[in-house]
Amino acid sequence: MKQLFIGLMSGTSLDAIDAVLVEFNHSSCRLLASHSHPLPDKLRQALVELTLPGENEIERLAEAEPAFARESANAVQSLLKVSQHKPDSIIAIGSHGQTIRHRPEKNFTLQIGDPSLIAELTHTTVVADFRRRDMAAGGQGAPLVPAFHQSVFRQTDQHSVIINVGGMANLTILDNQPVRGFDTGPGNILMDQWCLYHLDQPYDEKGQWADSARFDQKLLDHFLKEPYFQLTPPKSTGRERFNMDWLNNRLEPFRHLSPAVVQSTLCQLTASTIAHDIQRYAPDCQALYLCGGGAHNLTLIKRIQQLLPDHSLSTTEALGIHPDWVEAAAFAWLARQALENQPGNLPEVTGASHCRILGGIYPA
Repeated sequence: MKQLFIGLMSGTSLDAIDAVLVEFNHSSCRLLASHSHPLPDKLRQALVELTLPGENEIERLAEAEPAFARESANAVQSLLKVSQHKPDSIIAIGSHGQTIRHRPEKNFTLQIGDPSLIAELTHTTVVADFRRRDMAAGGQGAPLVPAFHQSVFRQTDQHSVIINVGGMANLTILDNQPVRGFDTGPGNILMDQWCLYHLDQPYDEKGQWADSARFDQKLLDHFLKEPYFQLTPPKSTGRERFNMDWLNNRLEPFRHLSPAVVQSTLCQLTASTIAHDIQRYAPDCQALYLCGGGAHNLTLIKRIQQLLPDHSLSTTEALGIHPDWVEAAAFAWLARQALENQPGNLPEVTGASHCRILGGIYPA
């Protein structure tokens, strides 16, 4: 039986709300339409500021949350217009919301984007707040997309790794063992922030700036001393750890390096941490599939391939879903799981004690 769901995703890069219309038919998943809804600059800045401790947070949150929910509803309405579908044809919207804090060491995570308001504005059932039930069961609340990767991308004749490079980077290992997945560390976030600071551009187009200079091995080694990289899975991270304060503190002894060299080294950091964890945790996987915004960074792709020369590297488009839309599709799938009373987490990935149905349901 064919079912239509919408998935909404806004990640740590805070560049836009990704919206997808997905058709599920038993175990198959088909992307019907997609829409990237840019966030207004004022709202984006307010959200960025809320991700770190500051003054008057509750009042600022009270302004930002309904504004983000309204933008989420606008993203849904634009998607329906593009796809020529009516709200009553959609079973539910899976809304990730915007992560403001993710502190698994304190058993706390917060994603905002009032699902009641989204349901009211779209006249559609919304499933949201996916991460906290996993945390209640002792998990990290992240990453959640490996369960979707297993459902949609697993192949019986091939061991593979899905590499998702958003603001953070995470891996899903699909081999003959139980699915494993975790955050390797920063994906695009440090590169994006450095690029914004020095070039006044939101990201390094195709990695051209990083490609204009050689990376500095001593700086890379200094970055790699970060304790997070030594942790064993399950593990997850976010802006709370990897941000401009983190970067500026570690650059103190390296102020003589040019901004381009730093950008090149940040690109190498992302490539190195991804490659290292693939070699350590998935030595038998030869096929690598990239998704997320990092799939557009040609320099990052080249460097991952240089570090893993014996592996084939392509994007998830080869598996049927364009790399830009995988995460949003995952939250459509998680909404479907919730409505069918099926678990959405993988305890071996998040560290939860048991499988759990994730998300609260907000009827149309």
